Amino acid sequence: MEKKGIVAHLEAVNEHEREPIPKSKLKGLKSFIGMYAGEHTAGTEFVIGPLFVVHGVTASDLIFGLLVGNLLAVLSWAFLCAPIAVKLRYTMYFQLEKICGTSLVKLYNLVNGVMFCFLAGSMIAVSATAVGIPFGLEMPSLNDVFPNSVGWVITVFAIGTITTVVAMFGYQQVSKFANVAAPWMIFIFLAAAFAVLPDLGVHSISDFWSVANSKIWSGVAAEGQTQFTFWHVVFFGWFVNMAMHIGMSDLSIFRYAKKWQYGFSTATGMYIGHYFAWLASGILYALFLQQSNNSAEFAPGVVAYNAAGIAGAVCVIIAGWTTANPTIYRAGLAFQSLAPLSKTWKVTLVTGLVTTIAACFPALVMNLLGFVALYGFMLMPMGAVIFIDFYVLRRFGLSDFYAEKTGIKLNWAAAAAWGITLLSGLLMNMVMGIEVFFLGLPGWFIAAIVYILFSKLYQKTHLLKTEAL
Repeated sequence: MEKKGIVAHLEAVNEHEREPIPKSKLKGLKSFIGMYAGEHTAGTEFVIGPLFVVHGVTASDLIFGLLVGNLLAVLSWAFLCAPIAVKLRYTMYFQLEKICGTSLVKLYNLVNGVMFCFLAGSMIAVSATAVGIPFGLEMPSLNDVFPNSVGWVITVFAIGTITTVVAMFGYQQVSKFANVAAPWMIFIFLAAAFAVLPDLGVHSISDFWSVANSKIWSGVAAEGQTQFTFWHVVFFGWFVNMAMHIGMSDLSIFRYAKKWQYGFSTATGMYIGHYFAWLASGILYALFLQQSNNSAEFAPGVVAYNAAGIAGAVCVIIAGWTTANPTIYRAGLAFQSLAPLSKTWKVTLVTGLVTTIAACFPALVMNLLGFVALYGFMLMPMGAVIFIDFYVLRRFGLSDFYAEKTGIKLNWAAAAAWGITLLSGLLMNMVMGIEVFFLGLPGWFIAAIVYILFSKLYQKTHLLKTEAL
């Protein structure tokens, strides 16, 4: 009877994937403050903060670069993503279907879902580095690609199962989980960082700046790692969540918001998480390097445990969950759009399995900075398409939601915008040597311009063909 009750509850979960969110389901500001604080004060922070140390960022470049980059991210959510979400209240995937047609959207959603699975998988792996501590689990190193033990795989699958179950119950449970976990995680992050400062040589406020420059963010990259500058920090802070804000994936989240101004709630994630948590985890990692004679081991759970004991390890576990939960939820929505008659919870279950398998590979964590920049760039062009479709096309006498209004299965203008942008990015990277962190800004404008030009050409040509028939 209990099993039937759980299944019945899951069957009753309705995420309104193909219709606007009804007013009765709208949520207040508190839900978004908690979710964004929890999601962005999370497992990725225990990876990204240390990786800035590995890439030799200076203290001033990190502190001031993050101030600018995180502000740009908040403004992107508030002024680009949230207003469209509140106006239409569609998931990003259903809105793209109306614009692009089912054929192109299926390909996009497949790419989108896989990318989200990889991101969530890296967070499950982060949690595994903490869960494995009492079992003496051998931790991955910076150069590991494949699983290094059976114990690692078993630990990853245990965490993946719990994470998937939470995501299966829908946005309401994801939001509740984040609201409960976020305040405690933030406290542990900051308390641990302050606690270890004396071990690094900081005994007064006046000591901090010299220690920060000499022992934490020294400006010297580790062997084999690229050197990061102020502009790397700015653009990474802005575009680490490129897929969510200018890429419009968080239309699926903000469709629940009562007001578009709730887009500013992302500031809790950007400044508590992506600012203080990145600084704090960098401090913890600097101590770990000092105590381990610059060990190549890269295990956020061990770093937190060495600094804050059991509380630090538990914080890493929960931090991984609070990122993986909404990410698996987003991935499930993407895959569900490929099989719209399937129940969301069943699709999320399969999504969780794919995510957990991906989490077994430590390379996801070790290359997280480059991966999040790449996946954001790959998904971003469709965000530009949505923005132009919503705000611009009608000003040029063109039709928005063209696929829905004409019944076509493939909008070639949207396909051209996506394809040409990705090709342009590849050429800028390989020929001009522009790093992936900097491709998002020119890429967005390329996608927007291509979509306008090709829409004008395609809609005119398609109309002539239709009239001829």
